[in-house]
Amino acid sequence: MDTATIITIDGPAASGKSTVGQALAERLGYLFFDTGVMYRAVTLAALRQGVAPGDEAAVVHVAETADIDLCAPSERDGRLYTVLLNAEDVTWAIRAAEIDANVSQVSAYPGVRTAMTRLQRRIGERGRVVMVGRDIGTVVLPEAGIKFYLDATPHERARRRWRELQERGVNQPFDAVLEGIRHRDHIDSTRAVAPLRAAADAIIIDTTDMDLHSVIEKVYAYVIEMTDRAR
Repeated sequence: MDTATIITIDGPAASGKSTVGQALAERLGYLFFDTGVMYRAVTLAALRQGVAPGDEAAVVHVAETADIDLCAPSERDGRLYTVLLNAEDVTWAIRAAEIDANVSQVSAYPGVRTAMTRLQRRIGERGRVVMVGRDIGTVVLPEAGIKFYLDATPHERARRRWRELQERGVNQPFDAVLEGIRHRDHIDSTRAVAPLRAAADAIIIDTTDMDLHSVIEKVYAYVIEMTDRAR
């Protein structure tokens, strides 16, 4: 396993990690893998089957039996990838407010994390990958050669998420989006299994007052610097 070509980007919701990770992967010619979509897909599958998010055993069963896959974008509609659930394109369905409200609870279950982590690690070990999530640098691939942790204030992250929803024609009050961000932060950072936190050796970047281009350039500069050092 070539750990020098494994890059992880962790951070809370709407910190910019997915967009930055995708841009970095494109520039490096690496695979972009947003691991958070797996938990969203499990949540969607559970809700569709009438499984209550609070029913841990049933949700774990869904995670262990659902066919979840990630591939290159199949449509030119702004997506960064295509998410398949049992061969169905659910790329935008997993971004619904109902998923936002339940994914943290679903992703906190040890059985769900075990099922998803196994797949994530298998893909990451191939190298030449930028993996994005909440526990990649700490749990999934702690041996990764380059780790980042992106963050921003809850208010700024809520603003970004609200604007994203508006652009997709989803009218949701800003205060509701902000409350959702804060609620998810609490669940993600206090869960017993793989809580959200920066790895001890991660490069932490506060993106609150940075535009997207600046964040991408800063992350890329770090990668080039660290790669040169490793040679």
